Amino acid sequence: MRRKYFIALDLGGTSIKAAVFSEKLSILEKMSMPTPACAGKKAVIGALVCAAKKLASRLGLALKDISAAGIGVPGPVDFDRQVVHFLPNIPGWKDVPLSSVFTAACGIPCVVDNDAKMMALAEYTLGAAKGSRNAVCLTLGTGVGAGLIIEGKLYRGADNAAGEIGHLPLNENGPACPCGGKACLERYAGNGALLKEARAALGASITLEKASALAAGGNRKALCFWRAVSTHIGIALAGLSNVLNPDVIVVGGGVSSAGRPLFDGIKENLSKRAMPVQGRRVKVMKAALGNDAGLIGAALAAAGRIRI
Repeated sequence: MRRKYFIALDLGGTSIKAAVFSEKLSILEKMSMPTPACAGKKAVIGALVCAAKKLASRLGLALKDISAAGIGVPGPVDFDRQVVHFLPNIPGWKDVPLSSVFTAACGIPCVVDNDAKMMALAEYTLGAAKGSRNAVCLTLGTGVGAGLIIEGKLYRGADNAAGEIGHLPLNENGPACPCGGKACLERYAGNGALLKEARAALGASITLEKASALAAGGNRKALCFWRAVSTHIGIALAGLSNVLNPDVIVVGGGVSSAGRPLFDGIKENLSKRAMPVQGRRVKVMKAALGNDAGLIGAALAAAGRIRI
């Protein structure tokens, strides 16, 4: 009996993560490469194709040996038509039929969805949101997105574009966002904004990983930095909790590795700002599947094992 293999690709504004999964959905090979965001749409698609070919080659497989691929992208997707509307942090994308383009280049059936929705499907099926009926799964990286599970179903919205919590305005006025809005959460909690603030507070050579380590060691400036970040996120999640009344909010993505200084602040601000009933109900949890959640969701989608 022929073995089945699935390729999962997680396109981010900074990097492309990719993995080959077995039919039991264990990772056989994994890699990461920079996203050529400024080089244009063709270069980004070429990088996705290149990653798929490299991974297959490392395992001694031809592309024809791959059963299907799943791709998560950081922007709104018309899931029914498999068209990427646009990518806020990667210029040059407008109504791109990525699934058919990728299939034409690789000969592999492909399913495309928003990366936060892929993460939500993984965490709901196998991770921290398993067993819940209503969940918000938040990704914190270059962009900020969310997948919404409502009464056991992935909520997509009228245009398949629901879940863009990163573009929830926090103020009437504020920094302009590539989405066309102002004062979006992403302009306060996305990687680019965080790194700028961290360097202003902690020095020009700081990284977010170092800022997390400093906070874990009790550095007061680092703790103040993460407290400000958690305030922005906690306020946004309090509003979302009031509207959706979820059982659980799962927080993942690279920024979630900041750990307790981030999560304690999020929980405190959510508790202060949410209405009593919703605030008592909701639990805030770190993504159980870590930074692989998006890849696992893409693999689940490729394997056709998503039923919500």
